[in-house]
Amino acid sequence: MPAAPLRDVPQQAIELIKSFEGVVDGDPRTVNLDAYLDPVGIWTIGWGHAVRFRGRFLRGAADRGLARALYPGGITRAQAELLLRADLVDYASNVQALVKVPIGDAAFGALVSFAFNVGVAALAQSTLLRKLNARDEAGAADQFLVWNKARKNGVLVELAGLTRRRRAERAMFLGLAWRAVADAPVRGAAPRTRGAVAARTRSGAKRPAATRAAATPRARTTTPKAPPTQEPAARPAPRRGR
Repeated sequence: MPAAPLRDVPQQAIELIKSFEGVVDGDPRTVNLDAYLDPVGIWTIGWGHAVRFRGRFLRGAADRGLARALYPGGITRAQAELLLRADLVDYASNVQALVKVPIGDAAFGALVSFAFNVGVAALAQSTLLRKLNARDEAGAADQFLVWNKARKNGVLVELAGLTRRRRAERAMFLGLAWRAVADAPVRGAAPRTRGAVAARTRSGAKRPAATRAAATPRARTTTPKAPPTQEPAARPAPRRGR
């Protein structure tokens, strides 16, 4: 039987990702968007596109010159959009391969956003995926909410930005209005910081047991913990809720 064609990432999922990833300019003195150093030390440009050179991610002050040289004039917002959509192709492919039951476009988009933030490997090992493939849609939806923590000074804490993102993804997964959920305040959570999500994923922080999993952030970028089914083209396979 021929393989199913690759599914498109729904526009609403792309808008959700962009709303949490944000676009950071590494040098606001110039006209275009320039590469910047994300919270875990990976050079990034646009909406969480991790900069690579000869197969490796550029990191830290030592790679500053190379990262900037690869994009000497920066990139436009239109080019940042193209980079994001290109990055999402591999995430969509991996999600499609991992999900063994029929799901609608909204649910598919929510899973792509989730994988883009925490990594394909994390999704593959998650209770969320297990419940989904067992046709427990409600149980799978509630598992999004578990992934709202990151390590700060070695301690797992809930981040408001991650909580909002997980609520938004859950709403989209269930076919509900995600924007209202994303904008709702989070009580008792640590304030959201730019790039928090992406940071978690790239940081490679250990996740607690499935019932208390911590998202490896990637709010504007991220890194993989274990090799995904298919390595995302331009960013660490895990990342960022921004």
